[in-house]
Amino acid sequence: MLSFRLSREARPAHLSWILTKTFVQTIVFWTVFLFGAPWAVFQLEEALDLSNHRFASPTYRVLGLAVFAMMGSLGLVSCYFLAAKGRGTPVPFDSPPRLVIAGPYRYVRNPMVLSALAQGFAVGLYLGSPLTIAYVAVGSAIGETVIRRWEEADLERRFGEAYRIYRQHVGRWIPRLRPYRSEAPQ
Repeated sequence: MLSFRLSREARPAHLSWILTKTFVQTIVFWTVFLFGAPWAVFQLEEALDLSNHRFASPTYRVLGLAVFAMMGSLGLVSCYFLAAKGRGTPVPFDSPPRLVIAGPYRYVRNPMVLSALAQGFAVGLYLGSPLTIAYVAVGSAIGETVIRRWEEADLERRFGEAYRIYRQHVGRWIPRLRPYRSEAPQ
């Protein structure tokens, strides 16, 4: 567990400002991790002459676009609830001062990470790129072994028993069939 604090709670602000910051952060994240990095990996496949291992097809392209759009929508809705209910943004240095157990967070604990990983996989499908899918798998492993531990420790430190109860009832990756109903006001 990381012993130093990497997060800072967002300062009070009007919802429109919080949503603007969240929108900009989302555009930066998508540009870097869902377009830029996969493009670089795709170019690496070309440079290493691995393009003959691609599995691109019209079916995979359509499936990739559909998954990207569907999971992108989940990510955007999750960002909205983080801003509207939590009064913060997805980045650790502007994190919500309120525990969010509303919208997608009633079904799964980390819908934004789930969304981002699925979107990365969708880009790999669209490109037919095994290395892009491997890039997503490595990102998932890093997220699970490093980032999740730090994030959960931070949430437990800031929200205590309310977060521990929530964590017991709502899965990290597998959504619930019925929404979790917290005793805490949302």
